[in-house]
Parts: sequence; structure tokens; C-alpha cells
Amino acid sequence: MFLLRWLWSNLSGYRGRYITAMVLSVVCQSMYIITPMMSQRIVDTFIVPENSAEIIRTQSDLLIAMVAAMVGFTLLRTCITYCSNMLYETTSQAVVYRVRKKLYDNINMQDATFYHTHRTGDIMTRMSGDMDMVRHSVAWIIKNVLESLVLFIVSIVYFFSMDALTAVCLIALTPVIFIASFIFKRKVRPMYVTLREKLSQMNTLAEENISGNRVVKAFAREDHEIKRFDEKSREYSASNKAAALKWMDFFPTIEITAQALSVIQLVVGGIFAVLGRITVGEFTAFAGLIWTLANPMRNIGTIINDFQRFSASANKIIELYYGRTKIADREDAVELTERMKGDIEFKNVSFSYGKTQVLHDINLKINAGETVAIMGATGSGKTTLTELIARIYDVEDGQVLVDGNDVRMMKLKQLRGGIGVATQDVLLYSDTVEGNIAFGNVNMTDEDVVKCAEIADADGFIRKLSEGYQTIVGERGVGLSGGQKQRIALARAVAVKPSILILDDTTSAVDLETETRIQASLRSLDFDCTKIIIAQRISSAKDADKIVILKDGTISDIGTHSELIQREGYYREVYELQR
Repeated sequence: MFLLRWLWSNLSGYRGRYITAMVLSVVCQSMYIITPMMSQRIVDTFIVPENSAEIIRTQSDLLIAMVAAMVGFTLLRTCITYCSNMLYETTSQAVVYRVRKKLYDNINMQDATFYHTHRTGDIMTRMSGDMDMVRHSVAWIIKNVLESLVLFIVSIVYFFSMDALTAVCLIALTPVIFIASFIFKRKVRPMYVTLREKLSQMNTLAEENISGNRVVKAFAREDHEIKRFDEKSREYSASNKAAALKWMDFFPTIEITAQALSVIQLVVGGIFAVLGRITVGEFTAFAGLIWTLANPMRNIGTIINDFQRFSASANKIIELYYGRTKIADREDAVELTERMKGDIEFKNVSFSYGKTQVLHDINLKINAGETVAIMGATGSGKTTLTELIARIYDVEDGQVLVDGNDVRMMKLKQLRGGIGVATQDVLLYSDTVEGNIAFGNVNMTDEDVVKCAEIADADGFIRKLSEGYQTIVGERGVGLSGGQKQRIALARAVAVKPSILILDDTTSAVDLETETRIQASLRSLDFDCTKIIIAQRISSAKDADKIVILKDGTISDIGTHSELIQREGYYREVYELQR
């Protein structure tokens, strides 16, 4: 029932249209008894009597009117079916659009922990295949349930109005159908949950191999990855077959029971017609409507099958639909009235990924306008420290302050809008070079885009591309070198004119000459900016106002280049190696 309530809530704005479709379905299914009723009267009035020829001659107008009515009602029923199907389909598409938009909006608002715990392929499955099952439920499953139920009830009522005993004989087998269907539902439900998981695993593997195709080719692992995907595909196929075969276990019971209705109708109806309990016309009506009992019985299995698929998919969607991020704006969040200055302070900050502590008791003050370099061995917590500023994660203990405000008390859009980030692992979108640079500031002029590219020393190579700044960048920057992608990412970070600029090993893939030009440009920005540089090279850090050395999640040393090379420690060791 919860799933149906969830669907109903998403029908808001289209409920009138959907109810109209359901009413038309009820009317249409109710009209199926009209033709057998007319047939019954034609047989009893114009065929069975001994003077049938005389009756036809004298009452030909009535006969023609009844035949015309049968044709007319058939055409009307066809039109009603078309209208109701159109309403169902347009409503289902509107619901899917609304749910998919809500789902995508909610996914975009999730924090980093969400993306660590959910596979990309699984999320894509929820946005595609699972959404199609929602559409299918609105457009077909509910419709089929309603139409089968109405058709069954209307037929039973009509049968009882003709002869109660014959009707009882016909519905005597229905308990068998319902028992078999109940058992089938219990057995097939976990199978569709497993099937949904196998599909997710297959999509995840496909997404990973498509995204990482360069790595696969570099290590000549095509055959291995093809084999892995084949295994996942076989598992998904096996789960599909298992669910289908489970239905085949119950299909004979349901089909034999449905076919038995025709036998009962012929035997019982024939005997009652011979005995005079029912007329030949009524026997004809029973024969003409027996499918209205058999079809709903046959549909039960299909409906249960589809509903279990929908249930497995909808539960996955709802998990994301109602999922809430832990990192969100507080109701009492501070509203900034002016541009951030860029003062940053870490007070007794600690942070862990699960049970693994990454940062411990960090105390650090960065004044507005300063350039601070952060260095340390891999895994020392450099990137995590900067991610706490923009609330990619929230601290476990302590505080991160920006301009004296706890970042947890600031509005996320304002906080992150004042921070520019360029990372070593660059993600470029399938857009023009200009579009990628202006990603954070879509109102930039062409001149501003070029200026940002010049700061990142990217203007030269961009102009040599086939379409210059209008060149379409392939997915994830395919076709560009690592250094070119890093420079576009740097231009993108500078384009928002941030109060805080975080460069996470941004120039690791460029040569020293290019790095020198970039550093010179960053020192002469035309806006006030606090710069935090995560670096592995001494050349990237030596001109910083201060250099912070992290070791095992704590600050082991702080100083300028000249100070740090005078004393033993990590910085001096790196300096000696890179000299």
C-alpha cells in the first residue's frame, strides 16, 4: 500500500486525468456485456422460435437496430479504449518525468559519503530501468488490475442475473487460481530483488570499463574484462530465467483452470439448456462471455509478475527519493551580505572515514590573502583538510571557521560559491572548452573566458584546437593531455573569482616552465583571494607565505621555505631529492 500511496502523491496535478482514465476503463469493461446481451435477445427472439422467418420479416427494423447497436457499441468501446490509453500513457510519462527530476535533484544534493556507498551503475539503473517500471505500473499494471477486476465482477453479476446455479458452477474454480497466485507471489518476490541486484552489478561493471577504457587497453586486459562482464551478464540472464521458470511452474495450474471454465460452460450450460433451465440465447451469452472470467484469471499471474518487478524497482527508487543528505543548510544559517574575505581557521579539527582516523586535532590559521602550501606523504590528509572548508565533509570534532563563521552555520550555496577548486583528477564535461571554463559562471563574457585561460597558461594550446574555444571536449576530456585538462580546470576555478582558491596538485602534469608562468599569473590576480596549494613539488610550494607539513593526520611542521630547509624533516628530505 505504501508504494501505491507514493505513486498517488506523485500524481499530483494529473490525478483528475488519471481518474478520468480509470472511469473510462470501468465504462469500457462494463460495455463488454452489451454484445452478449444483444446476442441473447437476437437468438431467443429471431432464431429459436419455430416461426423465426416470419418474425424476422415482420420485425426486421428491430433486428437491424439491434445489430447496428452492437456495431455502434463496439466502435464506441474502441474509441473509449483509445482515449483511456492516451490518458494513462500521458499521465505515466508525466509521473516519470516528475520522479526522475526529483530523484536527480536529490542525488545532486547528496554529500560525498553517498557517492562512496552507492555504485555509479546502481544509480544509473535506478534512473533508467527502475524508472521504466514505474511508468509501466502507472500505464499498464494498475490499468490491467482495474480492468480485470471490473470485467470479472460485471460478468459475474450478469451471469447471476441469468441463472445463479450456472454462475456458481463457473466461479467454483476461482479459489484454485487465488491460492496458486498467492503461493507464486511469495516465491517470486525475492527472485526479483535478486534480479534487480544482478542488473545493477552488470551496469556497474559496464560503466567502470567504459570510463576506464584507457586503463584496460594500457594493460591489455580487454579479454579479462570481457570475461568479467560475460560472467555478470550470465548471472543476470540466469536470474531472469529462474524468475520466468518459476512462473512456468504455476502457469499450467492457472491455464488449465481457465480452460476448464469453457468445459464447465459447455457441459453445465448444455445440460441446463436441454432441461429448459436456461434459454438457448442465455447459453449463447454464457458462451460469449466465458472469456471475461478466463482472461482475468490468466492475467493474475502476469499482474503479480509485473507488480513484483515494480516493487523491487520502486523500493530502490524510494531509497534515493526520500534520502536526505547530512550536509545541508541549517534553519538558523548565517546569511552573508558581502563577499567572503577568505580568513580560514581550523580549531581542534578531527575527522575519520568510518573507523579510520584521517585528521587529528588540527589547529591552523590562514589569513585572508595568504598563500599556504600543504605538503605531506600520500594519505596524510591533505585533500581531506581542504574538503572540510567547503563542507564536502563535516568535521567530527572541532570547528572550521571562514571569516569567523563556523562553516556549518553558513549557507552551502554562499560558502561554496566563494570557493574555487581545481583538482589533480580533472573532470571535464562533454561541452565546449569555453563551456567548461565558464561552468561556475555562465554569465562570463568571451573576454573573461580568455583572460582566465591566460592565467592558467591555457590560451595558447586552446587556440590551436580545431575550433578554438568552441571545440567540443570529449567525455571526461578525452583528446586532451593531462596537463591541458589541468590547466582548463584551473581556468574554471579562477573564473568564479573565488575568495578561497584551492589547488589540489593542479600543476602536477605540467612542465616546470608552464608551472612557473601559472604561479606568476596567480600572484597577480585582479581580485583578493586566499590560496591553498596542495603540492608534491618544492617548486609549487616554495613561494608560499607558509608551508604546512602533515604527517599521519596531524601538523608536524609549519614554516616558510627558507625556514623549513634549515631543519630536519619531511620538507627538507623532499627538497634534497628534488634539487
